[in-house]
Amino acid sequence: MKELLTYIVANLVSDPDAISIEESVEGDEVTYSLRVAPEDMGRVIGRHGRIAKEIRTLMKAAGNRENKKVTVDICD
Repeated sequence: MKELLTYIVANLVSDPDAISIEESVEGDEVTYSLRVAPEDMGRVIGRHGRIAKEIRTLMKAAGNRENKKVTVDICD
């Protein structure tokens, strides 16, 4: 699932080399901490948080297929 998140974010940002994703697993809960370049933060969050919400929705759907609870945190 980390590859899916990387693919989605890499297609949104202008500097894909600055993407950093940390994965922490606790039982069936997976948390991804996403960091991008400061100038790309607006592209990942979107207007009124719409893109961030859709990213989280896609990741939750992917997690449901593997019976895992997935959360995505977008960090500064």
